[in-house]
Amino acid sequence: MAPEQAAGAAPQPEHPEHPGQDGAPAAPDASVDAIARLYGEPLLHLPTDLYIPPDALEIFLDAFEGPLDLLLYLIRKQNFNILDIPMAQVTLQYLKYVEQIRKSNLELAAEYLLMAAMLIEIKSRMLLPKRQDELVEDVGDPRAELVRRLLEYEQIKLAAQRVGTLPQLGRDFLRPELPVEQGVAVVWPHVDPHDLQRAWMDVLRRAKLTQHHRIGREELSVREHMTAILRTLQSARFVEFSELFGGQASVPVVVVHFVAMLELAKETLIEITQAEPFAPIYVRLAYSPA
Repeated sequence: MAPEQAAGAAPQPEHPEHPGQDGAPAAPDASVDAIARLYGEPLLHLPTDLYIPPDALEIFLDAFEGPLDLLLYLIRKQNFNILDIPMAQVTLQYLKYVEQIRKSNLELAAEYLLMAAMLIEIKSRMLLPKRQDELVEDVGDPRAELVRRLLEYEQIKLAAQRVGTLPQLGRDFLRPELPVEQGVAVVWPHVDPHDLQRAWMDVLRRAKLTQHHRIGREELSVREHMTAILRTLQSARFVEFSELFGGQASVPVVVVHFVAMLELAKETLIEITQAEPFAPIYVRLAYSPA
């Protein structure tokens, strides 16, 4: 081979790319680390016109249920003795966290700021020298109230976690439901004869309370009854008093009949006699003088 050809020959690559069947370049290697995947395809470079909002890369801190939860987390994380809390370190770490949430949520930070003020107060009371009257009277540890609240909160939190591990309906299991199609048949109640009798008597009682009482007017003649009494006495010598009222039906008729007998006795047409006390009373025609 000539030296000119050797100098002009281009070096061959060690790993040449093998074109596809249709002559197109081969797909990129799947083993290459991709930033993301878009519709299943690896994205190797960020687009130049991509806009990322400032809040998109916000770091979310651990979520706590309140100031006591955060304070307990800081103490347990560093294995501090809860009965002997190093107030300087805990207060500093607490204030750093409060500063982070104050930038994002001012309303949420208000509750944490109250606890921060309490920690600073306890820290300042521990740093200040005690007065003579405080030396005489044992005022106690300024951290005692905070320790009591932390221990109570930890007990309640652990109990809530134990309750949360119990199986719950809708979270851990579902209640089986089986739809059953069945016809609803109308079942009439059995009527007892005694119940029917009581209902009928109740209807009669209410009917008697609502019925109207009508008074009829009947014309009676005393003279006619006087004639009837005389006719009865003419056929018998003595007639017992009660027999004169045997055929009378109603009370008004009996009353008129009695009045007619009194009128006859008044006019001395009849005599009413009795043999002895409590003996039967008899009625007879009066004797007319010859």
